[in-house]
Amino acid sequence: MLQANDMTTLPISQRIASLLELLNPLYQFMTTSTYVRRAHEPGICDFVVGNPHEMPLPEFVNALQRWSVPQNKDWFAYTENDPQARAVVANSLHERRGVPFEPDDIFLTNGSFAAQAVALHTLTDPGDEVIFISPPWFFYEALIVSAGARPIRVKAPPPTFDLDLKAIEAAITQRTRAIIVNSPNNPTGRIYPPRTLEGLGQVLSRASERLGRTIYILSDEAYSHIVYDGREFCSPTEFYPNTLMLYTYGKTLLTPGQRLGYIALPPTMPYRERLRPALFLAQMMIGYAFPNALLQHALPDLEPLSIDIPHLQRKRDHMVKMLRDIGYEVNVPEGTFYLLVRAPIDDDVAFIERLAEHDVFCLPGRAAELPGYFRVSLTANDDMIERAAAGFAAALRSIP
Repeated sequence: MLQANDMTTLPISQRIASLLELLNPLYQFMTTSTYVRRAHEPGICDFVVGNPHEMPLPEFVNALQRWSVPQNKDWFAYTENDPQARAVVANSLHERRGVPFEPDDIFLTNGSFAAQAVALHTLTDPGDEVIFISPPWFFYEALIVSAGARPIRVKAPPPTFDLDLKAIEAAITQRTRAIIVNSPNNPTGRIYPPRTLEGLGQVLSRASERLGRTIYILSDEAYSHIVYDGREFCSPTEFYPNTLMLYTYGKTLLTPGQRLGYIALPPTMPYRERLRPALFLAQMMIGYAFPNALLQHALPDLEPLSIDIPHLQRKRDHMVKMLRDIGYEVNVPEGTFYLLVRAPIDDDVAFIERLAEHDVFCLPGRAAELPGYFRVSLTANDDMIERAAAGFAAALRSIP
């Protein structure tokens, strides 16, 4: 098994070698853990990633079947930012948020992953700095590096995991070009409140004016429709005009293998007309980062669909109570479909292996810069959750 520090001796680029080293904790888990060997065994309780464990929405299947029938000779031709699909997104954003987004400001991508890459390649030059919040989604740092920029980590301290505005302000330098904000946050489940986002906007406005260059927010809103307890999601676009909204349908539809998302520029953004051709060119140059033609054609039917959020909240509530009754310390998420649980020993990877001995599989916190925690995906089905209770209890009892 090759170690990350061996990669520089291989005939590969230094860029890829550095990315392999950055992603080593996740890479090790996804290639050498017990989960990899047993992931497809019947009867295990799989809480590792946000994959579906039930059949997809029938309406999703029907939409793909309906729109797979060609309506003209160009139905499956090269399809970039389809005008009808862009209009669907703009109209939906207007209805949901009361903001008149323009279709020309919608850039359709093959998921949020591509949206992040397109935005970073559009905005940054080699040596520019991009701030990201830790604990982060696994790939922010690697995406920043792959764009040639320098990642700057700012911690979101527990127990609230809220944005530390003073730390963000202190991290800004003459090279700062952007900050990635993810709300609701994966892995913490935190929804940043309006007052915090307003404060962030003020920090960035002052810094942009002082430095004489715009600092952008890349607002990762993948889970913006998955919120609990009657909360309202607020987008940074409401408080800071130089914000690129990044979205994927893979979470709301629980179809992560069907890559569909977008970048949206708010109508309040200055000079957004200049960004339009740049974003389009970046979509082309990083590997044709457009959704496939079928998904774009089907977007009118896909846009209003959603998995059962009340059912997801019931699973959240049930698992929080179950784990707490067993004896775990659990962070209650305000959104997303993940729970953060404190591992009963410092070595979260070792504890994950103990859970695996009882057919329960979770993600070690170290993969998301949270050693001492593990993450539980609520996309597990009800039967898995019930069966897992005994395994969670047995693993905890095994600790001396």
